[in-house]
Amino acid sequence: MGKLQSKFRKRSVIYRPSQGEKSESTFDSQVVQNEPAHQGSTNTVTNLSPDLCVSGGSDQAVVVYDWKQGRMCQSFQGHNREVTKVVCYPGSTWIFSASRDKTVLMWDLNQGDEPIQEFCGHELVVNGLAISPEGRKLCTGSRDNWMCLWDIESAKCEQRQNVSRNLVTHVCWVPGSSSVVQTSEDKTVRVWDSRAWQVTNTFPAKQYIQTHCDVSPNGNYMVSSSNGFGGQGCEATLWDLRQPGCKVVEYRGHLQTTACCMFLPTPPGGNAQVATSSHDSSVKVWDQNTAVCLGTLSLDGAGPLVCLAPTDSTNLLCASFNNGLHHIEVGLGSNQAQVSSGAGGLDVKVVARF
Repeated sequence: MGKLQSKFRKRSVIYRPSQGEKSESTFDSQVVQNEPAHQGSTNTVTNLSPDLCVSGGSDQAVVVYDWKQGRMCQSFQGHNREVTKVVCYPGSTWIFSASRDKTVLMWDLNQGDEPIQEFCGHELVVNGLAISPEGRKLCTGSRDNWMCLWDIESAKCEQRQNVSRNLVTHVCWVPGSSSVVQTSEDKTVRVWDSRAWQVTNTFPAKQYIQTHCDVSPNGNYMVSSSNGFGGQGCEATLWDLRQPGCKVVEYRGHLQTTACCMFLPTPPGGNAQVATSSHDSSVKVWDQNTAVCLGTLSLDGAGPLVCLAPTDSTNLLCASFNNGLHHIEVGLGSNQAQVSSGAGGLDVKVVARF
């Protein structure tokens, strides 16, 4: 296990936008500066409602923030080390947070500042966190090689499975399905059956560590992202879940580790899109099917961009190692040469930071 540990680290890298890429510093005077959500790095962000996001950081806090109004709503303190992942159950006020302290805590926005449930049992940092579609089960994955399935109401671990060298980096539940997808430092993507708690498919290993994954709303496709450096690796890969192990396209263009990959809500009358964020301090938007880069935004000085949370087809939240959370707008650009390095002419810009 030692050979796999710490192969991808959050490092601020010197990155300069190439011709055609938008640099945040060019528009910094137009960016609204709001109260910071965290003191230190922001590791993860997700959506609680159309107006509220939830984030976790190196300050050990779980923060609920109204990103439209630019104000902090609530801060939860319960972890002893930095928060690695947060997830929310759609349509509820439930929040789950994972941490380097090896625990997962459950919070309710309407039930005070204390956690309402605690899930203990992992031996190393918990990196994977996903809620079943019906909201009854919680899946967790850790660098201790264990994948666990919990009953949310009782906080009891119902299923555990250890897979050698499976240092889990991310977990997501396939919508409307009993399947769970997870990425690992052993460079593979695995699909689990939550009923038997067994691996049903292991995708062909990539060249580099797989850092993140996301599943399309219809459950047909999955995208995973790769570690890398100097433009080697650093790609995201689209897979067809209906044909296990079938690689559809790759999204290449980042210069450092691609830390996050997400399906974007499809704009009215538009094509399906994927967004990626990287340790090279850039966010890229891609045509899902053709892998054409539609737009690139460089956030100079922000350091590694570690997490994305789409709120709708035109708004995207991005967590950064150095500069907190960024509210990014995605729209059609009036001057393609100025705003986008891709062929699609998307205007990708930062409008607020918090």
